[in-house]
Amino acid sequence: MQLDPAQPFNLCTWFLDHNLEAGRGDKVAVRVADQAWTYAEVSEQAARGAAALRRLGLRREDRVLLVLPDGLAFVAAWFATLRAGGVFCMVNPLLKAADYHHYLTYTQARVVVCSQAALPELEAAMQGLEDPPRLLVAAGDAPDPSETRDLWAALAAEDPTSAEACTAATGPDDLAGWLFTSGSTGRPKACVHMQRDFAFSTETYALQVAGYREDDVCLSVPKLFFGYATGTNLMFPFRVGATVVLFPGRATPDELLDQIERHRPTFLTSVPTLINGMLESPRTATADLSSLRLSLSAGEALPASLYERWLERTGVEILDGIGSAEMFHIYISNAPGDVTVGSLGRLVPGYEAEIVDPEGAPVPEGEVGRLRIRGGSTALCYWGDKDKSHATFQADWCTTADLFRRDADGRFWYQGRADDLLKVSGIWCSPLEIEDRLREHVAVQDVCVVARDDEAGLTKPLAFVVLAEGYSGTPCLAADLKAFIKDRLAPHKYPRWFEWRAELPRNDRGKVARRVLEADAQALPASS
Repeated sequence: MQLDPAQPFNLCTWFLDHNLEAGRGDKVAVRVADQAWTYAEVSEQAARGAAALRRLGLRREDRVLLVLPDGLAFVAAWFATLRAGGVFCMVNPLLKAADYHHYLTYTQARVVVCSQAALPELEAAMQGLEDPPRLLVAAGDAPDPSETRDLWAALAAEDPTSAEACTAATGPDDLAGWLFTSGSTGRPKACVHMQRDFAFSTETYALQVAGYREDDVCLSVPKLFFGYATGTNLMFPFRVGATVVLFPGRATPDELLDQIERHRPTFLTSVPTLINGMLESPRTATADLSSLRLSLSAGEALPASLYERWLERTGVEILDGIGSAEMFHIYISNAPGDVTVGSLGRLVPGYEAEIVDPEGAPVPEGEVGRLRIRGGSTALCYWGDKDKSHATFQADWCTTADLFRRDADGRFWYQGRADDLLKVSGIWCSPLEIEDRLREHVAVQDVCVVARDDEAGLTKPLAFVVLAEGYSGTPCLAADLKAFIKDRLAPHKYPRWFEWRAELPRNDRGKVARRVLEADAQALPASS
């Protein structure tokens, strides 16, 4: 898409206010339990919020840190930030003071909008800050008269037609949002994005691949602070005038089935862990899932067997894809009616890719290498990390740590991450390959393979396994799994040890916390 840098462009107008111009002011935009806001009501609250933020001293491109569960407060604060010309930063509302202290000092946020539940940890995190941010507190989706910094009282006090409530005359190349990486190799880094980046992914992935429609009702497993969900369950639906369903609590199979029964969504944003959880739930056998027309998956590998079980039960395609905070959203994806199970599909229109070797030279078709991706949504940089920015971003190109091969049909096949590879018997191997084969065993529900040193100091694979119902972690089963892998992969790739877990640890984006398991593996006694 072409945008003129000299012309005003504000995402609040582009995602939200255009719906009023299109005659959708009275249409329900957001549902939370029994509450609903129309597009006109969301727009009014965004205007009031912009005025409230400016009254607290927010200036153009100042950061606003959102520490909120999914709900009306999040939607109001997010659009208010954009309308005022601020830059949104979104973090998990369930963190502890040490984490919030990092985000506060890193973002230097002028204003923090938080939930009442997160307030004690945030206040502890602000102790000793030289220039603490101003606070707006949302107890929920209704005013709290006991809280002097109450978000809803602040909004009610503003005139949505005043000059202070006007939309900032930002341009497409002005800053709009920081998206945090998952922090798998250290503290999360902020990918700095311009206004145009979010519009580009919407016009390419959301409209040309996923195919959002005005009559869609959208529901998400990931929460809105995660860019994957901010796109699929806020920006993309609002762009076409669809309806968004939000719920503040943890996403569990029972909660999702309740939400589907109550709101009849057509579009489900999910992750493999919850797809599996829903299929394992006894309720799914009789649940009415007929409202769904499409499901999305990203964030971790989607096993082929899981896709096939879901399709058999629901008849609903899953569009598996890959995106990143560096590129805002999904840039390689399967498409409706064109799903190749096990593949991540083809390039989203508007993106280019290369598969390169360690020196940066393209590899032949079918060979494995690092993915370089290019498109109109590439971040400017990692905030506060010049060296890492230069290593990752080259103009519109982003060099990832993801390993892929591309076949003759232009489909991409994920092979793991360069920083997760294991060198076993002098040969590099991908833990993802071992995990995929182990998941084919009837006893394995979930698995993560990491490196562990044997008594001679040599690296060998160790598998943390969540067993399927009815199976027990015994030496006999471990021997069976070793033989299972030896029959399917090169001999050096079989796990030498198995650790049985009730569940695998995950980060706040729902990905397996591989670094936690790597530390656990090294801490195991030598005789384990």
